Amino acid sequence: MNFTTLPKIELHCHLDGSLKPETIVDIARKENINIPSFEIDGIRDELIAPLECESLDQYLEKFAIPNLVMQSKENLRRIAFELLQDAAEENVKYMEIRFAPLLHTKQGLDVEEIIQSVLDGMKDAEDRFDIKGNLILSCMRTMSVASAFEVVEKGKKFLGQGVVAIDLCASEEEGFSRNFIEPIKLAKQYGYRVTIHAGETGIGQNVLEAVTLLGAERIGHGVFIKNCEEAYRIVKEQQIVLEMCPTSNVQTKAVNNFREHPIYQFHKKGIKVTINTDNRTVSDTNMVNECNILYKEFDISFEDYKQIYFNSVEASFADSKTKEMLKKYI
Repeated sequence: MNFTTLPKIELHCHLDGSLKPETIVDIARKENINIPSFEIDGIRDELIAPLECESLDQYLEKFAIPNLVMQSKENLRRIAFELLQDAAEENVKYMEIRFAPLLHTKQGLDVEEIIQSVLDGMKDAEDRFDIKGNLILSCMRTMSVASAFEVVEKGKKFLGQGVVAIDLCASEEEGFSRNFIEPIKLAKQYGYRVTIHAGETGIGQNVLEAVTLLGAERIGHGVFIKNCEEAYRIVKEQQIVLEMCPTSNVQTKAVNNFREHPIYQFHKKGIKVTINTDNRTVSDTNMVNECNILYKEFDISFEDYKQIYFNSVEASFADSKTKEMLKKYI
């Protein structure tokens, strides 16, 4: 199956995990930012997480360098543009980018300027390429509940203008959902859709709580519902969509290898799965590569792929007009 030519949808991709090494070096040179290497290969080695990471936390360490060059409006706009451009070149027709605005305030930008800059970059790309994008605002679980309220409040004015959803991400501890019930509840009242990182490390119970306490419509990863009967049941019964990222899940040791990844088994059992990169640079991957992994490991058929594509369209936070357009590509 030629995945290069097939249309693709990506619902789980982090902006700060998907910067081009060339862009980091270019910005760092221009702005005298101190980075570990000014050689493309050298910085690439610093950015890419090994396939044999020890943990999710080791994987997350790779985000420090990109954030050094993501502190100005111009840079954020450029980086968002380049991500959609790269995705369009591999026939991704629709993409939801997520990022945590509060990571980009170190040089005095306010949250609204940060969100606007990323939306501007996405719009630039939409005007030039055959791709549509929307933005998900991530709140860091490692930050205070007050910081989540701040993101929800300041992102509110961009709903309907490119911002579609709220997310919780970063290192995963047991029971994190209980801390964020109020900000996520407020977000839903404002009209945000909800997708939550959960079950990426060995805690299936977190998926259950993300759905029951936070009203998650989609789950980032969700691998560990395989170890939690109740989480598995609720995901299947309520048709909660899993945003699965095979390469990333091997790197963070959610699974030991690609063959053990539950994505295909879940799909066959009627759980709605989608295929995503998570972080194009940190995981050294793209959507063609992720699809090829499924083909190589599980011999997925065109009918399987088509079903996953349609699941992705339906699960997207796009408007109905965009969804109808996306269905016509395949």
